[in-house]
Amino acid sequence: MNSTSQMNAADFRHFLLTCLLCVIAHCAFTPVMAQSLTLVELNTENLFDYKHDSLKQDEEFLPESTRRWTRKRYWRKLNNIAQELLSCREDGIPDLIALCEVENDAVMQDLTKRSLLRNAGYEYLMTESPDQRGIDVALLYSPFAFRPISHYSLRVPLVGDMRPTRDILYVCGQLQSGDTLHVFVVHAPSRYGGEHRSRPFRKSAADRLCLSLDSIRAVAPDAHILVTGDFNDFTDSPSLQQLYQHQLHNLTSEATGQNGVRGTYRFQGEWDSLDHVLASPSMQSKMEQAFIHSPLFLLEEDERYGGYIPRCTYNGMRYQAAGYSDHLPLVVRFRLD
Repeated sequence: MNSTSQMNAADFRHFLLTCLLCVIAHCAFTPVMAQSLTLVELNTENLFDYKHDSLKQDEEFLPESTRRWTRKRYWRKLNNIAQELLSCREDGIPDLIALCEVENDAVMQDLTKRSLLRNAGYEYLMTESPDQRGIDVALLYSPFAFRPISHYSLRVPLVGDMRPTRDILYVCGQLQSGDTLHVFVVHAPSRYGGEHRSRPFRKSAADRLCLSLDSIRAVAPDAHILVTGDFNDFTDSPSLQQLYQHQLHNLTSEATGQNGVRGTYRFQGEWDSLDHVLASPSMQSKMEQAFIHSPLFLLEEDERYGGYIPRCTYNGMRYQAAGYSDHLPLVVRFRLD
């Protein structure tokens, strides 16, 4: 047996144990009825701190860099992201928030405990990936809506000349309804070098994800599963098609927003979505609403192509104090029994 097979066998045993623990926990706790569950997904666009990590290539976001990423700009970015997340739900705070492009634990501590989010009471789980720039994914959760039971990172195998990439975050937890929910947060390898050349890299991430999905369903065939994040692929791309073949449905494939927004990302005047929320059939049946959150304060005029574009932190190399991210948030609401 080669090393890859050994890793997969170990992961399979780990997943079986995790899923059994989730089932036991589901039986052990008295459920509390809840009306709904709101999930938000957002690529935060380089949510870096302003301190150098000698093990990572984060020199672009330091005070002495060409971007002049200072303490003041960092804290403004944190509060802007916090404002963006809080605005995604009018009748409270989002219950679950999946974030991509966050640098480290210190950033997540600042975001949840010291920014405008500090009174929301969020806790979080995140990866510690081998990504060369040091970016990771995280899941924020309200303890009143979701109680984690188990979590760990899934390493994406390298293929060809692929560079180390972000781990996939897996979290198993219990909803207030008493149901067990499995959540995966993904930030798939980028399209750097061209879509065709980089396609095998995203397939490797999809393969790793499908292995975990199969492991969960070996224990709980009708498991509640959500897979979300920045897939760096579109709705009809091969990596997404592969996930559809594993009984996942794209809840946000037709999601639109206010002000003419038709995707989470705009490139050369064309809207499209690299961000997605996928769900198992059991969660698909509970979906009430899916949309792109795009109020005017998250947008700016697209001077070249007309219409609007997400109000990002940097327009090229020009810093924008009122910027948020080059992606817009996805919001999905579920009705719980």
